[in-house]
Amino acid sequence: MFTNLAVSLVVAALALPLAAQQPAPRLEYRVLATSKTSTMEKEMNEAADAGFRFGGVMGGDTAIGGKEVVVVMIKDPRAKPDVKRAYKLLATARTGTLQKELQQAGDEGYEFQGSTVFQSAFGGREVSAILEKDSSFTVGRIEYKLLATSRTSTMQKELSEAGEQGFELCGVLVGKSAFGGAEVISILKKSGK
Repeated sequence: MFTNLAVSLVVAALALPLAAQQPAPRLEYRVLATSKTSTMEKEMNEAADAGFRFGGVMGGDTAIGGKEVVVVMIKDPRAKPDVKRAYKLLATARTGTLQKELQQAGDEGYEFQGSTVFQSAFGGREVSAILEKDSSFTVGRIEYKLLATSRTSTMQKELSEAGEQGFELCGVLVGKSAFGGAEVISILKKSGK
């Protein structure tokens, strides 16, 4: 004879494998590609308004579009619908200008998401960085530091010094900018001042 407890245990044991076999939530992707940085920033923010978030970035030659920056945006059905994201795409041929623009964005609470080097339609070879501001949390001001050098030994020394000051590495890339030539470029951040 089964008691209520025994029946409940049998039902729970049978339901457990069914719960474990539920399919993973389906993710949606949106691929954005353009040779104009202003167009990319606009398209990223439109995708964000539709519930997508930044996934990845790469610059280079595409089969049909030529020299473009390609961004993949992701929409996760498990994400909180009330979270609003805004994006900035910074692109320049001068690392000093990028440092200044990164800091302006950091003062507004934008966080680094990714970077690449690509050939834009009008700017030539540019180093670009994508930053995100998320309404679900406030990080306050973010201090950015951009290191650029043609020598890896110099980068090692500069990274060590920045680490001693509390900076954490966000991204590193190797590329040729229009004015700096072939450089190792590191982007670092320090939160909350």
